[in-house]
Amino acid sequence: MATDLSLGEAAQELGVSVDTLRRWDRAGKLRTTRDARNRRRVSAAEVRRLGDRPRRHRAGSALSARNRFPGIVRSVEVDGVMALVEIEAGPFRLTAAVTRDAVEELGLREGSPATATVKATSVMIERGVEGAA
Repeated sequence: MATDLSLGEAAQELGVSVDTLRRWDRAGKLRTTRDARNRRRVSAAEVRRLGDRPRRHRAGSALSARNRFPGIVRSVEVDGVMALVEIEAGPFRLTAAVTRDAVEELGLREGSPATATVKATSVMIERGVEGAA
């Protein structure tokens, strides 16, 4: 790794966007210098310091959603054109409302292996749920 990196090079090394690094710089989370043309430069040591954190899990190459829950179909309730599919994924149960066509095309039935994939702009998180580990 070079001694000084451009913002783009540093962003690539860290797996974040250039805009994220600009925000970090303004917030004081990232230490940068400026070159003769007033462009931000990031030292290799700074990239190592920021890179010393858990990496985000990757989405994979076929699907952009990162939140996947492989499990077993526990129930399928079809009513008209819609269906409710419940999947047991480890200690969790997830229920998805899907079309009847999707159930038929995927061959979903009780005991089938399936993966619930969550890609949502609205996910609610509750702190301190009783019974949680």
